[in-house]
Amino acid sequence: MNVLIVRTSSMGDLIHTWPAVTELMTHYPNIRLSWLAEESFADIARLHPQVAEVMTLRWRSWRKRLLQPSAWRELRVLRQQLREARYDLVLDSQGLIKSAIPARWTRAPLAGLDWSSARESLASLFYDKKHTVSRQLSAIERNRRLFGLCFGYVPEGPPQFGIRPGERPAWMLSGRYAVLLHATSRASKEWPEESWVALGRELSGRHDLVTVLPWGNEREKARAERLAARLPAAVVAPRIGLIEAAGLLGHASAVIGVDTGLVHLANALNVPVAAIYTDTDPQQTGVVETPWATNLGNIGQCPSVDEVMAALRSRRDWA
Repeated sequence: MNVLIVRTSSMGDLIHTWPAVTELMTHYPNIRLSWLAEESFADIARLHPQVAEVMTLRWRSWRKRLLQPSAWRELRVLRQQLREARYDLVLDSQGLIKSAIPARWTRAPLAGLDWSSARESLASLFYDKKHTVSRQLSAIERNRRLFGLCFGYVPEGPPQFGIRPGERPAWMLSGRYAVLLHATSRASKEWPEESWVALGRELSGRHDLVTVLPWGNEREKARAERLAARLPAAVVAPRIGLIEAAGLLGHASAVIGVDTGLVHLANALNVPVAAIYTDTDPQQTGVVETPWATNLGNIGQCPSVDEVMAALRSRRDWA
């Protein structure tokens, strides 16, 4: 059976789909599973070992070039590829107009969320088969329920992300390290630089851990360099992609981060995680709490360094 999953963005949303994919393939190991994702997040889909093929689209680029013939040529190529793939079933787990439209291009039977369940109710009008899933559930559980309803099984047990970390980056020094995910999409979600410095000194001084500071743009790189200059044992990471980031996070002794997709990636790799929230509710956007991972803070609440260290010490595999 040839199945396409449509979940185009963003990073956290794709990561929250992994447990549903793992569970589906446990029930139906003979399915050939493909995934349609936004090009910038396609490596997240590729990280799951049971995804056979990743198709990519570029909505973000096309929206900016709607008056250019090149954008329409790229759209036509993707539409032709989706039609020629001849899927037996397509499941749009995103529930948005931007995901339902390319899902419809396949001309295959299309399943998704119903009017009351989809994030954009109008998307449900594109689906042949519609399922009701409570919007009060976490993103991971919504995906698991939708997949179960679509394929005829009941999700059971804790979520299993089903991915492996890959290789430790070659540029990373030998020895144990902690990754400090200081970068996030909004300034209001950031943790104070003084707190990062105090945490880094604690990790290096008492636990003999090198601290690694990734970044994604020049502003974040400048902050990483400022922090590293004040820490006794710190490495500013080079610019890395998502596959290399998975290797870095998966081999860490600890990951501490603010509200960002990479924190969810670390959690999926079962390393000790302390997720820091200062402007969002972790009940809505936090990591799935496990023996490895803890959410700290909330809207208008800023966790202390002591709280972060206490959370790490309570996690499995912390040493």
